[in-house]
Amino acid sequence: MGWIDKLNTAVARTAAGRWFRLEGSGARVERAGSKFSVELRAGLTIFVAMAYIISTNALILTDSGGTCDCDRERFGATCENDPAYTSCLQVMKLDMITATCAIACMACMLMGLLANLPIALAPGMGLNAYFAYTVVGYHGTGKISYENALAAVCIEGIIFFVLSVLGIRQWFARLIPASLKTATGTGIGIYLAFIGLQSSAGIGLITASSSTLVELGGCPPEYRDENNVCTSHHMEGGPTWLGVMGLVLIGTMLLYRLKGAILIGILIVAIISWPRPTSVTYFPYTQAGNESFDFFKKVVTFHPIKTTLAQFHWDVSSGEFWIALITFLYVDILDCTGTMFSMAKFGGYMNERTQDFEGSSLAFLVDSVSITIGSVFGSSPVTAFIESGAGIAEGGRTGITTIVTGIMFFIALFFAPIFASFPPWATGPALIIVGSMMMQNVTQINWRYIGDALPAFVTIIMIPFGYSIGYGLIAGIGSFVAINSFAFIVFKLSRGRIKPPNFDDRDDWVGFITQGGIKDNIPGWMKWVAGKRHKSLDTNNLNSSTASELADTELKQITVDSHKE
Repeated sequence: MGWIDKLNTAVARTAAGRWFRLEGSGARVERAGSKFSVELRAGLTIFVAMAYIISTNALILTDSGGTCDCDRERFGATCENDPAYTSCLQVMKLDMITATCAIACMACMLMGLLANLPIALAPGMGLNAYFAYTVVGYHGTGKISYENALAAVCIEGIIFFVLSVLGIRQWFARLIPASLKTATGTGIGIYLAFIGLQSSAGIGLITASSSTLVELGGCPPEYRDENNVCTSHHMEGGPTWLGVMGLVLIGTMLLYRLKGAILIGILIVAIISWPRPTSVTYFPYTQAGNESFDFFKKVVTFHPIKTTLAQFHWDVSSGEFWIALITFLYVDILDCTGTMFSMAKFGGYMNERTQDFEGSSLAFLVDSVSITIGSVFGSSPVTAFIESGAGIAEGGRTGITTIVTGIMFFIALFFAPIFASFPPWATGPALIIVGSMMMQNVTQINWRYIGDALPAFVTIIMIPFGYSIGYGLIAGIGSFVAINSFAFIVFKLSRGRIKPPNFDDRDDWVGFITQGGIKDNIPGWMKWVAGKRHKSLDTNNLNSSTASELADTELKQITVDSHKE
């Protein structure tokens, strides 16, 4: 037994090992294959895969203008020519780097400690763009202010918290048909790979096209126009070929089951990209490159938040405020739900009978609390990150993985210049690899029955093409309801005489709802209320002591059931 095995065994036998259900801990339900050393590596992998959010989130939210303002009659609607406004934006960018690290640190630590899941949280991509460019508008040109938008995010978190405490949020999430949950994981895999192929967060192999939307890219940055379209020199960009090399390198290491393959590949490509006088450098001799390199050279720095902390404006009278709030609610709940269920499926935590996963209630509670915390720091909504799949692929099975990720975000508060400088072509190969791994779920979809297969396919294609997990789920659920409702109504009206030829091949979602599954998904407080009401009707013929004993027995049973869940 090597020293790593001895370490794994020693940690597993501690109280912490039992809390996180490590293999060999003696916990009531151990997580198969979970080892302390593997959890550490998985946590590092998730952090490196999502470290881009540190600088990316800061850049996007800074475009909203934040609390900065100017004389717009003098300098124009976007204040582009106001030196004081520009300086304020620089301060806000540093504020948001600190805020992003702090939010991700707290959210990941809470998820790991309470829910014991290897699912990382941070300010979500997509929602931050909607916040900055649609709600607040570029440099504050939208219909509501930055402070008012933060109030909407805060209220969203509070609403989610109430729904999670009552069990309603997770109850509705579990009722999504099994075929769509499986399809969501597959769609997220394609979505991850699509992101990894692009230039903004990937290797740049795919770029925009004015005629076909996307096309083969790979050109150097100087040969792209303002719309990021390659004008010439396709497949001649050094960073793209370095990213392809990283993809082959990680794939080869995985072929031989080398531990830490994804993390090693990311680090090798990143280190190659840091020296300046090369064709693959992350710091070209441009204004943006010089600014990034100056920040990189600081290595260690800490910037206290100065402009974005607790900047709320509680004006709820505007119709635009409510539009923003409702959009945040439905997009975030579907994004987060789809990601969590897909990661749970990928990690092997799903209960096929109840279509639920371990720690779901606490996971949703942590998500809602994190959204509110994020708004206090001045950020758009926090959500679960699909890059968690990289850690799960490395073997992460418990909350230790996300605690390590949270610790790394804490370290990044002081080493942000380093961790914000991982180039997209270093992390892109990891996203492509994880996407390929998540495709294995596609075989579990019920392809025999079109009422299950078509909505699942719509979900799969709409997630990457709509560039949103939430929109993909909306399309899938809508098509599922439309197709199957018609078939169900005709079946009932004809008393079973008219039905599709292979009607018996369907996933019996109605059976799940009306028989076993729904009973396991009813929130505990609903069981308690229904039980108390039932007893009050029956205790008229019983003495008070007997009624009390029955009520106590029922409450104990509910407590046991809730603990089992």
